Amino acid sequence: MSFAMKRAAAASAVVCGRTMQSYCEERKLAEVPHLRQWQKNLVVMANPMVAAGKTTEVVSVDPPEMVLRDIVEVEGKEAKGRALRRAGAAGEICWDPSEVRAAIVTCGGLSPGLNNVVKGVVGALWSYGVRTVYGIPFGYRGFYAGDYKQLTPENVSLIHHEGGSALGSSRGGFDEKRIMDSLEMRGVNQVYIVGGDGTHRGAYKLHEEAMRRGKKIAIIGVPKTIDNDIGVIDRSFGFKTCIEEACKVIECARIEAASAPNGVCVVKLMGRDSGFIATHTTMAARDVDLCLVPEVPLVTEGEKSVFRHLRNVVKRKGHAVVVVAEGAGQDVLGATTQTDESGNKRYKDIGVWMKEEIGKHFKASGMESNVRYIDPSYIIRSVPANADDSEYCMLLAQAAVHGAMAGFSGFSAGLVNNRSVMIPMTLIGETSPCKLRTGRRWARVVDTTGQPL
Repeated sequence: MSFAMKRAAAASAVVCGRTMQSYCEERKLAEVPHLRQWQKNLVVMANPMVAAGKTTEVVSVDPPEMVLRDIVEVEGKEAKGRALRRAGAAGEICWDPSEVRAAIVTCGGLSPGLNNVVKGVVGALWSYGVRTVYGIPFGYRGFYAGDYKQLTPENVSLIHHEGGSALGSSRGGFDEKRIMDSLEMRGVNQVYIVGGDGTHRGAYKLHEEAMRRGKKIAIIGVPKTIDNDIGVIDRSFGFKTCIEEACKVIECARIEAASAPNGVCVVKLMGRDSGFIATHTTMAARDVDLCLVPEVPLVTEGEKSVFRHLRNVVKRKGHAVVVVAEGAGQDVLGATTQTDESGNKRYKDIGVWMKEEIGKHFKASGMESNVRYIDPSYIIRSVPANADDSEYCMLLAQAAVHGAMAGFSGFSAGLVNNRSVMIPMTLIGETSPCKLRTGRRWARVVDTTGQPL
């Protein structure tokens, strides 16, 4: 039976009195693009990993195994989320491994675990029998302006012990035509792109261009952002490592503050438009007295003034620790028109501003103060992944390769409700960057710091 005939049979199959098509529609399945949409003579073959006994469990493609996004129901409210295809090795694949020429690229800023993902993708491809895998240097521009590096399990065997990206990474450099022309010239037909929401928007353009040209080229993403602000997924890889490192900085800040009379130490953490790093560090460290994030307005006067709160804390215990996300308080600091290479607005330095203002307010109230300032910035993101993130990266890498070999494209591998899934890149773009919900999580932060709600 042909692949098309199998799909048609699956769609008409009856599940609990309904056709599979109606069942998927009811679950609002977020469908992932497949090569069959523009490759009419797609050849399907048995998965060599199954035949070799390298995997004992396969996921169903048609009918699809689905993971529900909404697992909490409220009576009278319709679930808004959509189901996602579960990722994993399929019984059949749409690629002859000997014909695959894959490429891996890391884009944007660093995050713990980038090397783990690279190693994981290489290892998974080799398990399928793929022997041509290239590493693209320094982001998108490396496709047309860099030297492709042959990757093997041997030359990536130890990179997961190192921070950063063994391939190099950079922002910008996206040129749809030049990248696709280079891929065609070199015969690359599977592209694994690790990056944030902006990188994914570019990746989806490459997917669309491959479709437009009628080329059998699969574009696959792995979501990456140190700020943890990509929508849909449970969390970004490297995030837990980042929190672990940030907590070490908070301990240093506590010691600095407690070692000086009326000591206050301000720590600025990454988080341009979302406060995930700041809030989770605050909750994990349990030594923070004030946490400022972009999603919550900065109050500088009145009963809920942050400066009034800090004075009370110092009066009570002799010192205080402040954590600020880099994008916090911009409504008070004022707007700027400057942007970086990715088009992101450059923000004014909330950390330096807070240090100066705390000193001024303490002095105005007749209190002595010794204010310190720590900006760990890139230190917390340039370290190797911890054990938790290392395992997570392996899951993402394998999910990406399994999906690609099954014939899917234009998707990103992610973890949703603790299940590996394939997420349409369009859905990543629609939901990212996401904001911190100032509900239960923020209430936990306020309970930890004692600051005004």
